[in-house]
Amino acid sequence: MIYTLTLNPAVDRELTVEAMQFDTVLRASEARVDFGGKGFNVSRLLKGLGADSTAVGFLGGRAGELLQDGLRGLGIGVDFVWVPGETRTNVSIVTQAHDHYIKVNEKGPLIDPERQAALVTKISALAKPGDWWVLAGSLPPGVGDDFYARIAAALSKHQANAILDTSGVSLRLGCAERPYLVKPNREEAQALTGLPMETSAQVVQAAEAIRAMGAQNVIISMGKAGALLNCASGTWLVHSPKIQEKNPIGAGDSMVGGIVWGLAQGKSLLDALGWGVACGAATASLSGTEVGSLALVQTLHAQARSEQL
Repeated sequence: MIYTLTLNPAVDRELTVEAMQFDTVLRASEARVDFGGKGFNVSRLLKGLGADSTAVGFLGGRAGELLQDGLRGLGIGVDFVWVPGETRTNVSIVTQAHDHYIKVNEKGPLIDPERQAALVTKISALAKPGDWWVLAGSLPPGVGDDFYARIAAALSKHQANAILDTSGVSLRLGCAERPYLVKPNREEAQALTGLPMETSAQVVQAAEAIRAMGAQNVIISMGKAGALLNCASGTWLVHSPKIQEKNPIGAGDSMVGGIVWGLAQGKSLLDALGWGVACGAATASLSGTEVGSLALVQTLHAQARSEQL
């Protein structure tokens, strides 16, 4: 079973205007609402590949109900802890030419210790040996930097596998609980290790430093350059297939989705990363918040190649 955890989800509202102007009333020519959250993005990608998952996390208020109903409408399982207050709404204003934008993110509701404990208890009750859990995204107000580490420890007790996709102190503390995999991007890895990331050798050094913090396996995503895998058996660079990029937002989440999809099918981590890179490229090649279909991912997977470093 695959679970995705989103601690600070959002209703993402995007308005399109002809041109960006200030101190005046603008008329939106288009409006759209999306289900925001890194774990939700992984679940959407998995659904596109024909795989089931259950979205877990915190929700609150009418915005939370909107997100839950929307996920259910996509055929994604849900199991949330409900909190006082409103799940956040993030607002973007973009120009029709996509040359300017303004994005304002809310903080999200304050999560009290009682609800935090309730979520850890829920996860402990759900987790079974061999399950895959994607722990992804930022922390809401009130939640300490050690929360992902607490969840990773709970999953380890039940022999479930944790894939951690976060940054900063949360990533460092999470690594100490020996998750199966961590997946920072190049900038997050540099911030965590303080090491330069300009050459492949330097990226390898950073990945080894992160694995020394406790993570069993490390994948550093590098956008168009693909992704680097460092594990006990060696280091590989998986090159991304060439695409005409339209919107790279969410490509990293799609990569994680492809990786967990492959792992849940019993593929090796290197093989799963090939599918992850294909999924990330598929999403980046599409407009808006679309994710790649299985047919598109299969086409791109055939073009991905790996080399051992």
